[in-house]
Amino acid sequence: MAKTFLTLASMSALFAVALGAFGAHGLKNKLDDYALGVFQTAVQYHFYHSLALLAVGIIALNQPQTALLRNSGLLFTCGILIFSGSLYLLSISGVRWLGAITPLGGLAFIAGWACLAGYCWKQLS
Repeated sequence: MAKTFLTLASMSALFAVALGAFGAHGLKNKLDDYALGVFQTAVQYHFYHSLALLAVGIIALNQPQTALLRNSGLLFTCGILIFSGSLYLLSISGVRWLGAITPLGGLAFIAGWACLAGYCWKQLS
């Protein structure tokens, strides 16, 4: 599990940096301020949760691996794909209904943090 989450985190952060650079340089003159702001939000949450996924992988190296820890990593991954992915697509395509999907990714992030908190509480008690 540690290897999987560390690899996912590294690849996710790689894409967050690449997409951030693409947004800042490649889309600057192609999108309006609103769409650029949406893209920026996608990059920020993508990066924050890539680091959260990295933390899950690091914890998994030395701690017992439980369903809570595994679920935390899976939920962070799903959140990145759904939350940031829908915002990337929304900003580039302008398809507004994609915004209805975004909160599902936010819920995945919240659930991922809750699982990580539960794991820490149980392991450190």
